[in-house]
Amino acid sequence: MMITPEITPNKATPARKPLKVLYADDMRQLRELIVIVLGRDGHLVETVPNGEEALEKISADIAAYDVLITDHHMPGMNGLELVSSVRRGPFAGKIIVFSSELSQSVDEAYRRLNVDHILPKPIFPAQLKALFDTL
Repeated sequence: MMITPEITPNKATPARKPLKVLYADDMRQLRELIVIVLGRDGHLVETVPNGEEALEKISADIAAYDVLITDHHMPGMNGLELVSSVRRGPFAGKIIVFSSELSQSVDEAYRRLNVDHILPKPIFPAQLKALFDTL
């Protein structure tokens, strides 16, 4: 007599809604990398090279993005100035800061502005993917 194992239907994890992401960083290569890494998971990523352009995009349509990612060190408007400006408006999305060098005072300033995550550079794709899985 042959015993047939019980077959359980495959219960895949429900697909998450793709997030709309705005990423501000003056390094073109990092912008391209983030587009690839987050794009693989279906997220829609728009990039800008500085804080001024990021603020213009968010100000033009406050509900256009679910997540703002910003570098701290950028020419013109830095990440702290960008986050401060965005927080004065009704932006309801998550804010993530990437930086290669945050001092304790800058880190505390970001925390006072209620950023959701501060990540040190270099950012590894697996680390970013894991973070986005929690958003």
